Amino acid sequence: MKLKTALLGAAASFALAPMAYADGHEGERGRDGEVKIIYWQAPSILNPFLSGGTKDVEAASLILEPLMRFDQTGALVPWLVEEIPTVENGGLNEELTQITYNITPGITWSDGTPFTSADVKFTYDYCTAEGGGCAQATKFEGIDSVETPDDLTVVVNFSGPTPYPYSAFNGAESPIIQAAQFADCLGPKAPECTDENFGPIGTGPFTVTDFRTNDVIQLAANENYRVEGQPAFATVTFKGGGDATAAGRAVLETGEFDYAWNLQLAPDVIAQMESGGNGTTVAGFGTLVERIMLNNTNPDPSLSDEERSVIRPHPFLGDPAVYNALSMAIDRPLLVEVGYGQAGRVTCNWVPAPELYASTSMTCDTQDIEGAKAMLEEAGYVDTDGDGVRETPDGVKMSMLYQTSTNAVRQDFQALIKQWWEEIGMEVELRNIDASVFFGGDPGSPDTFQKFMADVEMYANNFPGTDPQAYLGNGLCDAAPTPDTQWQGENISRFCMEEYDALHAELQQTSDLQERGRIAKELNDMAVQNGMMIPLVDRGRLSAHANSLGGVVLNTWDSELWNAAEWYRVAE
Repeated sequence: MKLKTALLGAAASFALAPMAYADGHEGERGRDGEVKIIYWQAPSILNPFLSGGTKDVEAASLILEPLMRFDQTGALVPWLVEEIPTVENGGLNEELTQITYNITPGITWSDGTPFTSADVKFTYDYCTAEGGGCAQATKFEGIDSVETPDDLTVVVNFSGPTPYPYSAFNGAESPIIQAAQFADCLGPKAPECTDENFGPIGTGPFTVTDFRTNDVIQLAANENYRVEGQPAFATVTFKGGGDATAAGRAVLETGEFDYAWNLQLAPDVIAQMESGGNGTTVAGFGTLVERIMLNNTNPDPSLSDEERSVIRPHPFLGDPAVYNALSMAIDRPLLVEVGYGQAGRVTCNWVPAPELYASTSMTCDTQDIEGAKAMLEEAGYVDTDGDGVRETPDGVKMSMLYQTSTNAVRQDFQALIKQWWEEIGMEVELRNIDASVFFGGDPGSPDTFQKFMADVEMYANNFPGTDPQAYLGNGLCDAAPTPDTQWQGENISRFCMEEYDALHAELQQTSDLQERGRIAKELNDMAVQNGMMIPLVDRGRLSAHANSLGGVVLNTWDSELWNAAEWYRVAE
């Protein structure tokens, strides 16, 4: 299939529609007073380029916006531009090496200054600046340059044919930041810009009036927002911290809050809360996978700060016999039952959807403790001193630190998995870290998931939209967090395979959709089968809103708060 034909076919699946879901309740901006949102993982920063944490990205999405978003079906929709650039409308050249965005006239930043192409180019310069670290660097892979022929035109030039040219500047993880505000924050200066990172100027429906890291954000309606009568709410109280149980109760039982995100709770707990009658849960599957990441480097605390979780290899996790045995020992159906019920499915995949990209080559729904033991024995991992813990062939105790964020379901998972791993002869120490810190982007903290000062760690992640190219880029060798990148980077496990990098480069150049699907599946399998991670559960997103909050449209493909401008208070 020729490149042009492929892009035309792909474009046909996009919803070329303006922003929708008008609430039908026209009136003055701010007419409905206050809306209260609770994220039990508290935001620690409002700059998504300096944090890979979902809670930070989504909080920032109330303020910062991309050129295009993904709607609740995963389709691209124009947000700050006139239309989706395609070959058909001339926005994408036939060679697929250049894409042109036409910014919608009249958009301003919340400070009243014009939003221009210079801000888009600056965002690219910011994320690719020398000496800095960018949490979303893979979104900009393959871009040679960004040009600004005039204030409303952005031209992105790629280094070669790029069948999926929409990774940069689109979706909640890649919004536009204001050039004037962040001009002195390039490269190594980026994390030092506290005022800018805690109070970005945006084009979104709300502005920051007060930011207390890992606690509360106060926001007010953006008086320069481009849609008349939006947002309906004059202020937002965005509370962070606590736990999923308290967040669920605050909406479903007590009615103290209007929206609670990511209710990672057991099914019976959710059902009991819903019986309170104050709110409604909303759920949907996307690409969110709970997984255990395997550290491909050495996290030994005796190493220096420049070496720990940087130098290779890990003392034993790089052996296929070890990571396959760890996976075999896990009872995934029981994890689903205990943690998620109907909101979870067993998965062996890093990329569980869409169907085009979801591998079917692996099975992992049957626990095999005895098989795991035999695999370790055959590879020479034996208990030589009778203490129940195996040693490597060169005498290293197979002891692991297993960390995750503080959450009831995750601690249940930890307890079960620790038990199973100890049955096969591993020694396992458990650690849980406050989610606001674990998913934060503070380069000075030793406890972030990016620094990965442990042997294994568990969390969930997903990708925006329906094309996994940029997400699969998280496995590239040069995407690993290091001291040189201020611990920013998306290759959390430090996985590195030349063959993987080469195959991903092939994906970037492939236009045929079926062939893209084949390559993506192969990349998924290569990562899982070579020790990047142990996938556990394909998780549905479950959140809750008050019965009095209208306009909520759950979106598993972008920020959950993607259409907060259209939320309104339902008349009682």
